[in-house]
Amino acid sequence: MKDGKVPISLGLVINGEKSYIALKNYQVEVKHWDKDKGAGKRTSGEGRKINEYLDEVRMMIRDCYQELQSKGRIISMDTIKDAFLGNGDPEYTLSRLIEYHNEQAKTVLQWGTLKHYYVTQRYLTKFLLSQFTKKDVFLHEINYKFIVDFECFLRNHKPVDHQKPMNNNGVMKHLIRLRKMTNLAIRLEWTFIDPFKNYKFKYEKVDKDFLTEKELLVMEEKIFTIERLNMVKDLFVFCCYTGLAYVDVMNLTIDHIIIGIDGENWIKTFRQKTRIPVNNPILPKAQLILGKYNDDPRAHACGKLFPAISNQKVNSYLKEIADVCGIKKNLTFHIARHTFATTVTLSNGVPIETVSKMLGHTKIATTQIYARVLERKVSEDMANLRKKLG
Repeated sequence: MKDGKVPISLGLVINGEKSYIALKNYQVEVKHWDKDKGAGKRTSGEGRKINEYLDEVRMMIRDCYQELQSKGRIISMDTIKDAFLGNGDPEYTLSRLIEYHNEQAKTVLQWGTLKHYYVTQRYLTKFLLSQFTKKDVFLHEINYKFIVDFECFLRNHKPVDHQKPMNNNGVMKHLIRLRKMTNLAIRLEWTFIDPFKNYKFKYEKVDKDFLTEKELLVMEEKIFTIERLNMVKDLFVFCCYTGLAYVDVMNLTIDHIIIGIDGENWIKTFRQKTRIPVNNPILPKAQLILGKYNDDPRAHACGKLFPAISNQKVNSYLKEIADVCGIKKNLTFHIARHTFATTVTLSNGVPIETVSKMLGHTKIATTQIYARVLERKVSEDMANLRKKLG
């Protein structure tokens, strides 16, 4: 107490939590204070002035609450206090969220996955400049309309280089990455508004290309006069019989070859993309290819089972191989993995659960895509049968 006056403390209850804010700049004489009612005495002019001031404080608290709510901020004791006392409550932006996400993701995502987030970031920057003529927005500005407008921007974006316009599923992938980041913002309590709450992702079913039994046999039996084409063919066929992706076959060392429970050679490794374990028996045709490179100096030089070659070169050489073999498909290395799933395993009666495990899929639904592809094969086979019967 100083000069017969005492400070007032404002009691707040938010989400069941109670706290007090000292109103240090306003003190009252005890004789004008009604202790039981926690307000000024209505019987005196000074007491009524106290109550007017308290009404103003309550209004300020309500304004702080509404402002935080409109900005998509978390409503808590600390944020209300900071807003009321003017402590510079931070505004979180989209660029800050992306930077935080990418920094954290470096420890858990492979570069092949992380780089796609940087691509999404570039598209977001282009969108912001086009839509808002600025490079950043606050998180509370990201709402349903923002998402729909970003989708529209992606669909209408015309690349200035050789790239093709984005297809539907490409657009959806960028939106999925943005959703992962906004979900992170919610978990961090940087916002409590989910802009994707009423948004529906729209996917188009895409059949996976694969080599038929005849096409695979033509490639297997083809001998090229150019050694680099023979090596790429061997790598491709090896993956047709093991289901490995490009990066995983390039990482294979002698330590990944073990004796399985059946006494035969198995591949025991992890998918680099997901870190899911892969334990696959080595089929005879794959074993023959491995034997070809037992003493290859290029493979020994890098400590791997196969010579090192970039994915870009592999896919380029596969185009040459497809032309020579008369394969009319856009041949890429990943088609080997699809061929293993369809022509080599599912078509030969291997249960889909077993195929899913060998492919290192985390969900059986991912493997079922290949089962849908087989329906097309049934249709083609029946069409050929109709011609014969006709």
